[in-house]
Amino acid sequence: MADMPSTFTIHDSSFHKIIGSTPQVDLLLENDKYPFAHEAGVFIPSTNEVFITSNRFVDASGQPKIQISKVILGDGSKPAICETIQSDKIRMANGGVNYDDGILFCAQGSMRSPSGLYKMSRLPPYESTLLVADFYGRPFNSVNDVVVHSDGSIWFTDPIYGFEQGYRPKPQLPNQVYRYEPQAGSIRAVADGFGRPNGICFSPDEKIVYITDTDWIHGDGTVDGMRASTIYAFDICYYSGQPFLTNRRIFAMADTGIPDGIKCDTDGNVYSGCGDGVNVWSPGGVLLGKIVVEGGVANFCFGKKGELFMLNENRMWRAQLADSVRGALLRI
Repeated sequence: MADMPSTFTIHDSSFHKIIGSTPQVDLLLENDKYPFAHEAGVFIPSTNEVFITSNRFVDASGQPKIQISKVILGDGSKPAICETIQSDKIRMANGGVNYDDGILFCAQGSMRSPSGLYKMSRLPPYESTLLVADFYGRPFNSVNDVVVHSDGSIWFTDPIYGFEQGYRPKPQLPNQVYRYEPQAGSIRAVADGFGRPNGICFSPDEKIVYITDTDWIHGDGTVDGMRASTIYAFDICYYSGQPFLTNRRIFAMADTGIPDGIKCDTDGNVYSGCGDGVNVWSPGGVLLGKIVVEGGVANFCFGKKGELFMLNENRMWRAQLADSVRGALLRI
């Protein structure tokens, strides 16, 4: 292990299989003017592009803003290019996922615009459509992250960060996780008891859902080591044809910062963006290793054949793991 790059920290020998014999991390893009690379991370295989959202910043008019961008990765002979996207309907965008040949974005909303889920075209002029913005009349707090089940249902988290950061009204719902069925137009609360529910993903067989609780840090920036910085696992069981989350358990706890974005590979290993980079756990919750990135990683996404695109606020990085690694979402 003496010749292993310092970017990779190994806690279990099985991490070697994941990172391969020649792991590498390269800087793709950098922008010191604002934190352009924060959340979402939606890889489009057909065009070799990644859609991302920035962290919150103050625009020229003095208002809080989050910018959606498209990163054109190129073919290796040309540098990556970042293009900003104007989509005024999607206010304070955050998490995102591939959806129906487009992108499903979480809009945290504003004082006047709703928080909810928007479907956006991946092609200009990037038209967007609101899918859902309330729980039977009660507006969402600030929808944060989202994942789509193979049955077509949409699962998403809804913490109160927008209210704490001053751009959303007083919450009318608890910090919860929801399941929305677009065809039926029905919605259910499926999990509660969180401080701040954040990232969400399914295991490759969709029998488990992982949800991160980032209560360690509140929207006003205060942190407390006694609060959760934890990934919870739930079993998905069916009753009367409907899924219920059972057997809630601590899957893992981040030792540095919070576990924000979360995804699985096809072997069931769990990856999460944390305060020191991307942490990787086995399906049994054993910390296998870390891809260390100074300043941490909020979110990330898998590309093709072991590519991992990591969002590091003012920088976007590309890690090359073993060619055999595949993200469970796209399986490429």
